[in-house]
Amino acid sequence: MKKGKQVSNDNEPPSYQEATAGYAEMEAQFAWDDKTIRRTFIRKVYAILMVQLFVTVGVVGLFTFCEPVRFFIQTHPGLYSASYLMFFATYIALSCCGDLRRQFPWNIILLVLFTLSMAFMMGFLSSFYNTKSVVLCLGITALVCLSVTIFSFQSKIDVTSCQGVLFSLCMVMLICAIAISVVVPFGYVPWLHATYAVIGAILFTLFLAFDTQMLLGNKRYAISPEEYIFATLSLYLDIIYLFSFLLQLTGEGRE
Repeated sequence: MKKGKQVSNDNEPPSYQEATAGYAEMEAQFAWDDKTIRRTFIRKVYAILMVQLFVTVGVVGLFTFCEPVRFFIQTHPGLYSASYLMFFATYIALSCCGDLRRQFPWNIILLVLFTLSMAFMMGFLSSFYNTKSVVLCLGITALVCLSVTIFSFQSKIDVTSCQGVLFSLCMVMLICAIAISVVVPFGYVPWLHATYAVIGAILFTLFLAFDTQMLLGNKRYAISPEEYIFATLSLYLDIIYLFSFLLQLTGEGRE
């Protein structure tokens, strides 16, 4: 009996395999492009951050080491008020106006004004502290930042998921601030101010780890590469506030 000719289905598996391979290749290409965009984003943020920090350290050093400049700013406190108003206005603009912080060159102009105002305020505050204390706090801040950055790059701990802990510490800081505002008219309470400074230093160290991991994008939550101004702003504020709390905690006033 003559056997019927069998139709081969050999063509179907290759077509399916080719489609699967094409999809896998496309997915790998997208993943590679995403990594490239993220790396470019990280380099851009850290480049801007380094410029901000160099400007801030330069202003702090000028106000700390140069006696005529130090005397001038200490006898003109209105400059501090003006810089605070500029800081507040630019911070609100960059934080709340998403379209504005993504619009070049206004985002860079606002960031420059923000950095200069914050640098002036930090220089003004540092001028009232002993030079050795300022240098020591700068060194400790740099060491903490380096340690937190290495931790964020290497650790498997997801700090971006610890938002409840950060919120709780913020509430404790708020309670301490209210207590200090109530007690201050009756006298200075060293242990209360020290507690406030310690909690603040711990809180902004955690915020630094949180924002760094958000920048890296390798944990549960990540920040969009379009938000390089906001990412820079967040990291810069974390470092500045960490320095200010360390200065309050370990700094000694000038004689």
